[in-house]
Amino acid sequence: MKSFKRKIILSLLLIAGVSSCSKNTQDSDLALNTINAEEIKTDGTFEVMELPAPPYVQSAVGNRAAKKVVVNLEVIEEVGELANGVEYNFWTFNGTVPGTFIRARVGDEIELHLKNRDDSNFPHNIDLHAVNGPGGGAEATFVAPGKEAVFTFKALHAGLYVYHCAAAPVGMHIANGMYGLILIEPEGGLPPVDKEFYIMQGDFYTKGAYGEKGLQEFDINKAIAEQPDYVVFNGNTGALMGDNELQVKVGETVRLFVGNGGPNLTSSFHVIGEIFDKVYTEGGTTIMENVQTTSIPAGGAAIVEFKADVPGDYVLVDHAIFRAFHKGALGKIKVSGEENPNIFYEHKTKDQKL
Repeated sequence: MKSFKRKIILSLLLIAGVSSCSKNTQDSDLALNTINAEEIKTDGTFEVMELPAPPYVQSAVGNRAAKKVVVNLEVIEEVGELANGVEYNFWTFNGTVPGTFIRARVGDEIELHLKNRDDSNFPHNIDLHAVNGPGGGAEATFVAPGKEAVFTFKALHAGLYVYHCAAAPVGMHIANGMYGLILIEPEGGLPPVDKEFYIMQGDFYTKGAYGEKGLQEFDINKAIAEQPDYVVFNGNTGALMGDNELQVKVGETVRLFVGNGGPNLTSSFHVIGEIFDKVYTEGGTTIMENVQTTSIPAGGAAIVEFKADVPGDYVLVDHAIFRAFHKGALGKIKVSGEENPNIFYEHKTKDQKL
């Protein structure tokens, strides 16, 4: 009798273990078919990747074969707007903060060209967290002004990864805006959604206080003390506000590729009025569901997904909330379409405007 009971218990444990393994595999879309990526052969074709400016991204990889992909990045040092009336000398990849989104798939051979524009004042390079190799490519891409470097790497791991400049002093290059995201999709691609956007948080350190007008210089002492004057999305306090609000329709599924360039602060990313249906934690293969706020470390990323159920304004914030309302970490998603009183209904009273 005891032997029979032990057999039943062992059988139940075995079934539970198999079910758990199966669920983990199904839930982790980025983990699918990434084993032995080194052995995936390219199909002999190549493409020069289109590089749209943030917050936009390339079309999904889908079910295409692995191929050779050429990525052209240029380092540009130029003055731009950090806030209304506030200018800053940004160091950028392709002239934007963050740098342009890079999108490939497991097994791709990525040939990366890094050019440092003639009028730059400093040497630069690039470290991609998606690279298996010395310095993430930093050693191979150290370029003086007017020069260009090239290296090729095999995309071995699916995930959403940060890239940044790693030239000394590393913190200063990152603090001036030299960061971006690279997505490596699994074989077969990520599940389709209706809209995708690219958002990256960064903290900026200026000689003047928050809102002080004119051209502001980088303040190394504030950076070392980790006391930023600005914490912003996409390099500007208004990058995702006003005319730059992200546009979505009721019923659409939305995927946000969210990164944190830092260089210092951890982001507590939150969308006011939404719950994330899925979060790819730190841009990797673990998926959490029904998440209110997700933590994104400096030099890290996350993929968040949700469905737009009802119309209205949905505010993006770093929920370390003083950063949002006093340092600039604000954005907005405008959802248009028909109301759904089954989900949200506002009761008007005599004390409210009709």
